[in-house]
Amino acid sequence: MALVLVPAAAASDRHPTQSELESEVVCPACHTTLDQSSSPIAQRMKAFIAARIRAGDTKTEIEDALVAQFGQAVLAKPATHGFDLVAWVLPIAGLLAGAAVVGVAAWRWSRNAPRGRPAAAAPPLDPELERRVDEELARFD
Repeated sequence: MALVLVPAAAASDRHPTQSELESEVVCPACHTTLDQSSSPIAQRMKAFIAARIRAGDTKTEIEDALVAQFGQAVLAKPATHGFDLVAWVLPIAGLLAGAAVVGVAAWRWSRNAPRGRPAAAAPPLDPELERRVDEELARFD
């Protein structure tokens, strides 16, 4: 499955779009993505991105140029190395741990459930009530 996505990712890197990059780059002034910011620095960054796309730069080249100017914090996604790797691993580990807890709880609950006991029979209806129910049901026939 992952190999199917490789050509699309490579095409995105070679031919990035303005909106794609604006959603992945953070404005250093207001700390929101460029697509949500209208600060002067964000406007200059948008113009820089547009000029680099017209010049034929790849997504990686544009991001590297922005990181060189503003630092690693300009990227909306955390790095995939060092301590920043925790931001990628922790949510996955949390989901796996949660699934394991739910699985164990379901397994224990199913083992403690009563087995083979017949359901208790409901007490018989009062004869007068049973007659009224029969009359009401007969009206629908």
